[in-house]
Amino acid sequence: MRILIAEDDSILADGLTRSLRQSGYAVDHVRNGVEADTALSMQTFDLLILDLGLPRMSGLEVLRRLRARNSNLPVLILTAADSVDERVKGLDLGADDYMAKPFALNELEARVRALTRRGAGGGPTVVRHGLLSFDQVGRIAYANERVLELSARELGLLEVLLQRIGRLVSKEQLVDHLCEWGEEVSNNAIEVYVHRLRKKIEPSGVRITTVRGLGYCLEKAAPAGASDAPNAAASPAAEAVAGQPVR
Repeated sequence: MRILIAEDDSILADGLTRSLRQSGYAVDHVRNGVEADTALSMQTFDLLILDLGLPRMSGLEVLRRLRARNSNLPVLILTAADSVDERVKGLDLGADDYMAKPFALNELEARVRALTRRGAGGGPTVVRHGLLSFDQVGRIAYANERVLELSARELGLLEVLLQRIGRLVSKEQLVDHLCEWGEEVSNNAIEVYVHRLRKKIEPSGVRITTVRGLGYCLEKAAPAGASDAPNAAASPAAEAVAGQPVR
């Protein structure tokens, strides 16, 4: 899940970024309204945290342009404690929630969870596949009803794969979903994350299949002996790329 923070206070932005990354979110940060408007025009995000007092272009104008593009991206606006008029204008322009500075980080994280849950459009917040499940709001994964100890990157990787069960996910797609701007992530690093996650989800009976040269696919492990059955069905990954080597 990817969040854009538009905030010109570097100390506040750094604190928000660290806190949200520790919760398993991919976070990008811009320092002015022009950068925010450009980022929102070019990149897909799951949530915008928007300071209304941005330089170069006000947060209200960023919000107005966002809604003019018919975007329903959840927006949490940050305002000064005494700026009631700005809060009202922001809500009227389509903001989903607001917080007045200063605020507690744990309260902001709770509002982020609520907004991402709302942004799911009423769909399930827990994604399940066999005995493997992931709470997208609480950022917790389970195998056989037991909590998995996953890093932020591993949580993000699992989320992407679960959202595309039975479909191929390329390394480029994983980099796009897991990594912030300017971050150098090699294919080898992605392979390391996949290897670690593969080992950790083994108790669920779900496996990550590698389709060489193309990407990865999350599948349910076949019952013992199923591979020897003459009429065994082909895996989704094998069907998606007929003839490609799978391991």
